[in-house]
Amino acid sequence: MNAQVKPWDYSDPATCPSMPAAYFYDAQVFEDEKQRIFLKCWHLVGHVNEFKEPGSFIVQDIFEQSVLVMSHKDGQIRAFHNACRHRGNKLVSERRGRIPAVLRCNYHSWCYGPDGSLRSAPRTECLKNFDKADHGLKPVRLEIFAGFVYVTLDDNAKPVAEMAPGAEAQMRRFLPDLDNLKLVEEVDVIVPANWKVIQENSIEGYHFDLSGPVHKHLASLIDFSQYRLTPNGDWWTYMAPPNAKAKTAYGLPIDGATWQTDWFFNIGFWPNTTLYCFPFTDMVGTFIMIPLEPEKSLLRFGYYAPVGRETPALTKAAIEWMNKELGPEDIALNVSNQKGLHSQGYIQGRYLIDEEHPNQSEHLVHHFHKLCYQAIRE
Repeated sequence: MNAQVKPWDYSDPATCPSMPAAYFYDAQVFEDEKQRIFLKCWHLVGHVNEFKEPGSFIVQDIFEQSVLVMSHKDGQIRAFHNACRHRGNKLVSERRGRIPAVLRCNYHSWCYGPDGSLRSAPRTECLKNFDKADHGLKPVRLEIFAGFVYVTLDDNAKPVAEMAPGAEAQMRRFLPDLDNLKLVEEVDVIVPANWKVIQENSIEGYHFDLSGPVHKHLASLIDFSQYRLTPNGDWWTYMAPPNAKAKTAYGLPIDGATWQTDWFFNIGFWPNTTLYCFPFTDMVGTFIMIPLEPEKSLLRFGYYAPVGRETPALTKAAIEWMNKELGPEDIALNVSNQKGLHSQGYIQGRYLIDEEHPNQSEHLVHHFHKLCYQAIRE
């Protein structure tokens, strides 16, 4: 382990040094996070409406583990390990799709139903004591929370609702048509930065009106003085009401546009999932930081809009703005931050904890770092 990965006293956020830099690139820290955080936590897969058609599936990879989530004609959504029970061959490589009748392993043609049962297996009739009922796909734990599907590899994980008490009520207050959504677009971006670097950037308002022009534009759409970042244990929110004086957003005039929410609302779930809405839009966004290596992450951006209505032009502009302007500006900060963490001139810094100006405080960053440290060291 890197010599700089030393114990960290996080007890007083107002005076303590920040999490040591090596925690953002050390290989052993990353392995500990993999085993103690990501192989035990809940992972957002998609929205329940993506499984309306029988046989619809989404594949969720969690490091070398792969989970196949499928719908059955009985209306149930089930999750299984994405591996044939014969020799372990990976069954599905696509992220999304639909299985017409049975799921066939392309190695030896073992076939499974959407309920995970083994339907046929060539030549197994010659085997002694072979019962197809014993060789169905191995199930994975699944829950539906506030319209979204989650899976975990840990049978002892708290239910999502128990992990995040009160979160669904907050979501339904701000996020439009939570049960009536369709996927508009999903974008994956590889970023050469540790997943925590990306997360901490999103959960502080300190840089909003101090960094790039796109962040300044976002700050201009809200009443930034009322921006509040609130930790609630394993979930958190950061939100602000709209700026009533705003005239344009995402390159378009606001006057005459339609939307279901004018707040900037974000809700995060431990450790790496965020759902949000932008001001003056008719969408629900998902933002997931998926760790790949100590200094490499996959950012997954999902955009959901209400079913049965045309997506407003301002909402479409907001999605494009996120993909082409705000996202890249944030990613540039992530990359430069990751590089700087290796400097001999930096080991630890200080959190800007400001009770008089909570909109610009880094108290939520400290809270998140504390959760990470407790998970792998305590």
